Amino acid sequence: MASNSKMSTRDTILHTIKSSQQVNVEGLAEVADVSPVTVRHHLNALQADGLIETESVRRKVGRPYYVYSLSEKGHELFPKRYVRLTSRLLDEMKARLPQDVVQEVFDNVVLGVVDEHRGEYEHLEFEDRLDYLIKLLADEGFLASWEISDEGYILTEYSCPYISVGRSHTEICTIDKELIVNVLQVPVEQNSCMLDGGECCQFVVKHAVS
Repeated sequence: MASNSKMSTRDTILHTIKSSQQVNVEGLAEVADVSPVTVRHHLNALQADGLIETESVRRKVGRPYYVYSLSEKGHELFPKRYVRLTSRLLDEMKARLPQDVVQEVFDNVVLGVVDEHRGEYEHLEFEDRLDYLIKLLADEGFLASWEISDEGYILTEYSCPYISVGRSHTEICTIDKELIVNVLQVPVEQNSCMLDGGECCQFVVKHAVS
């Protein structure tokens, strides 16, 4: 079967592995309409990126062969329809719990992330800590960067993984700001927010420029 012309060979391999759960080189070569050598090249790159896992399968006769499946990181490449469920769960939680308890839950989510990584950034100089924060935000699903302006340090988020849920539950919008404050340990002022119609979420970091 020929590959979808709109998909790259890499994407065809990833989609096939996802739909087939475990598939071997020959099966991938047939679906992608390329040679097994080309498939192995892509598989090596995908494995190096941590997107797939390999398992050796033994046969009664002959050498074992390898089958491939998506890793947890690989599964994250494919969109999941969690928004509706998440929104319903938050509706239920807010209906049953006082507002201060709900806010405490969100605060504890941030503290859990901070405690998990604290030893990795506490010793860093401020700008190195900003670099670490950008990577940490990326792990949480934010595309962000920082720069120096006349106002000082500016941190800008160009995407937000919570924006769909945040439209109904604004409490979730505090997670990224609290994460920024807890990692940098300085006051932060938010200038714009995507939930309010801004093109990005932007923060002024109250720290003297080096």
